[in-house]
Amino acid sequence: MMIPGTRISPLLHLNKIISMKRKMAVFVILFVFAATAVAKDYRVSSPDGKITVTVKDGPGLIWSASYDGRPVIADAAAGLRLSSGFLPGEKEMVRKAVYGKIDQVLTPVVPVKRSAIPDKCNFMTITYKSGISAQFRVYDDGIAYRFETALKNTIIVSNETADFRLPEGSLSWYPLEDSFMSHNERLYVYTSADTLAEKHLASLPSLFVVNGINVLLTESDIDDYPGMWLRGAGNGRIRGVFPPCPEEERLRSDRDVQVIKAKNYIAETRGTRTFPWRTFIVSPDDGGLIESDLVFRLAAPCRIEDTKWIKPGQVAWDWWNANNIYGVNFRAGINNDTYKYYIDFASKNGIEYVILDEGWYKKGTVLESIPAIDVPELCRYAESRNVGIILWVVWKTFWDRIDEATALYEKWGVKGIKVDFMQRDDQPVVNFYHETMRKAAEHHLLVDFHGAYKPDGAGRTWPNALTREGVKGLENSKWSRDITPDHNLMLPFIRMAAGPMDYTPGAMLNFERNNFTPIFNRPGSLGTRVHQMALYVVFESPLQMLADSPTNYMKEQECTDFIVKVPVTWDDTRVLDARIGDYLLIARKSGSEWFVGALTDWKAREMELDLSFLPAGNYSMEIFRDGINADRHAQDYSHLKQDVKPGDKLKVSMVAGGGWVARITPKQ
Repeated sequence: MMIPGTRISPLLHLNKIISMKRKMAVFVILFVFAATAVAKDYRVSSPDGKITVTVKDGPGLIWSASYDGRPVIADAAAGLRLSSGFLPGEKEMVRKAVYGKIDQVLTPVVPVKRSAIPDKCNFMTITYKSGISAQFRVYDDGIAYRFETALKNTIIVSNETADFRLPEGSLSWYPLEDSFMSHNERLYVYTSADTLAEKHLASLPSLFVVNGINVLLTESDIDDYPGMWLRGAGNGRIRGVFPPCPEEERLRSDRDVQVIKAKNYIAETRGTRTFPWRTFIVSPDDGGLIESDLVFRLAAPCRIEDTKWIKPGQVAWDWWNANNIYGVNFRAGINNDTYKYYIDFASKNGIEYVILDEGWYKKGTVLESIPAIDVPELCRYAESRNVGIILWVVWKTFWDRIDEATALYEKWGVKGIKVDFMQRDDQPVVNFYHETMRKAAEHHLLVDFHGAYKPDGAGRTWPNALTREGVKGLENSKWSRDITPDHNLMLPFIRMAAGPMDYTPGAMLNFERNNFTPIFNRPGSLGTRVHQMALYVVFESPLQMLADSPTNYMKEQECTDFIVKVPVTWDDTRVLDARIGDYLLIARKSGSEWFVGALTDWKAREMELDLSFLPAGNYSMEIFRDGINADRHAQDYSHLKQDVKPGDKLKVSMVAGGGWVARITPKQ
């Protein structure tokens, strides 16, 4: 306050101005420092501390991940584009971050890899003012994130951003696709991730090798939403893409429902919901991909109250072998006499189910069988022999009469359905899967999806959905040379990491590489007899097919006796030695027994089996191995038994395209 009549000297005035400027400078410095302190990164690590996810504090959602300090995912962008705008907003910052952990044990209704699944992770949930949040979970074996919205009414999702960049020099096992309409039965292209461009479309799961670390990308808990696919974007960038909602469809024959006009959005859904998990299995060793059950852990809990009726098992399958039975006094084909023959074979060998594949019903209706087939009579005959009947249906014909069909099949005594030819995973078709699983459960029907997208943990949510295709399996050997031992040694690390696969093993006609010819009605396999037998231990499917003719199995009863003893569910799984596409040695436990399976590619190989995983005690081991002449006659094998104990080390020898398989039983 200035006293009247006084004056401020010019020097004093100047000092005050300088002082004010200094204070302003300090204020600016403090403001910048405070802003920098607020604009921090958010981090969460796996329980073992090896995997770390970092989320930048906007604008938008940008994240990255490392393993033991090595970058594995960089500059990943995520968000939802709604008809009303982008979430989180392009200039939106994190409002808050909440941290927590999960530490529990899951008990699956149908144990695929193990009967008790540890579910342990650290998580971080970041929220934004716009009504969207993102949760990141970090496990010792991977990463997952998903969005959750709290918006009113129905929302239109125009697109989703799920883009990421791989460090230079990354490699890929890439399931290259032609379009969104696909059975997802692909070979894996091994290539540099830097070469993947816009034209390179891929289905999931896809595997990347980044700084020596395996990163398998897939998803879990897809519901009322389309599946995710990938496109390259150049220089190691990969972006998620999604099939749009169909506006106009065209039915060709009875099975191919093609989208001929699409809407300009991918989903119309409720505004308050969770979205699918974007899932990254991370493993420094190849075997970790097989051992991971991350997709199952992330899936929604079981929605079936009474699950006692759900019975996994093996299936005698008719289609692959073209009903090519012989040495009988009736005409083989799609008729009751043929299927009673299958039922008798299944009953004699303790096989739980027989499938009636394509041809049993009149084209255009799944409610009426052809004159040569009497389904209720076959169901009664099968039940009297402790065997169940499964029926194949085309999805669209089934979908049109789903309520009547499921009720009728239950009335007939049918135990399950094999639903085929969906070939899409846009939002309406994904919803068809859920409606099928739900209605099938209401009528105590098991489900096997063919012409299907990859598993997404649905076996946890709907445990009656035991298996699905979405794999380039043995059926292709009827018309191509694609199903090689090399291919079989990629599937466990890539496709099977997402969940069970109905590959349909069990060929009894086996050929060396130079002697194989595809034959549609009398098919065989590339690789040895024991390679096929070992697939029953290696490949996971709680509804496991025996693809060949019952006549062939009965002629090879020694091998059949072993195959039918292999369980379809497991209490524990341990990968003992593995390299993608080259070899695999795996042990699985069922009750007090252990089964060991080994496969090799087109290279003859010796491996060491260390039995240290066995509990204390004495054991008997039954072994099938490649015969001394299996390299020139692939059906040659040797069958032996020996006593073993924990800590023993055995030599596992395989010819090119060969295998080795054993059953280990405690001695009384």
